[in-house]
Amino acid sequence: MQLENKIAIVTGTSSGLGAAISKALIRKGAEVYDIARNKEKLDHIQNEIGKNFHPVSMDITDEDKIRNWVDKTFNKTHSPQILINNAGYGNFSKIDETSSEEWLKTVDTNLNAIFHITSSFVPFMKKDKESTHIINIGSILGTIGQPKTSAYSATKFAVRGFSEALFKELREFNIKVTCVNPGSIETSFFKESGIIPHHNMLQPEDLAATIIHLLETPDNMLIDEITIRPLHPKKP
Repeated sequence: MQLENKIAIVTGTSSGLGAAISKALIRKGAEVYDIARNKEKLDHIQNEIGKNFHPVSMDITDEDKIRNWVDKTFNKTHSPQILINNAGYGNFSKIDETSSEEWLKTVDTNLNAIFHITSSFVPFMKKDKESTHIINIGSILGTIGQPKTSAYSATKFAVRGFSEALFKELREFNIKVTCVNPGSIETSFFKESGIIPHHNMLQPEDLAATIIHLLETPDNMLIDEITIRPLHPKKP
């Protein structure tokens, strides 16, 4: 896919990987709609990278708001060719210390929100004559479970299954679906679990470059799943 003038939707973009992906897409000439809760951070990114960045302050777990926004913003002549489901929530605690509220928040953010957004945009993508692409950001914890990650791992294992089923369902419409499973990233995401970010973790900008590579693959080439790890994961 040639990215210039393409329309992209990216969720969870106020910092970290989401912000890095959006900036990389803008540099390629794409028009990017970024969905996150923190309006102040979104506005700051827009001031940094320009008018092709459209901040959308919204809770992705609110299905009605998502679908209303989609209906008001897009139509048959203005619709996205790229959807990157990046937003995520991490709860890291022992199963008998995990509240129902935390469990449901993890499921709503990491799984249900992907359904709301993806099911809203697929009808537009099915009508597009050119190749389109959905990228779901999973996790290495969606490939192997670890203690105190039951809620997070359950949702990320589900994202892998969702992605595989989706690519088999949508390939006939020339829609690619890729699940990206990164290891530890140098952001504050896992700080709650006691993991302190360091420079040997994956860098958001490097992962964003990989996302760009996936999007720019030839139209008849699909990389349906990729796992990315730091070569030397220990703190330097």
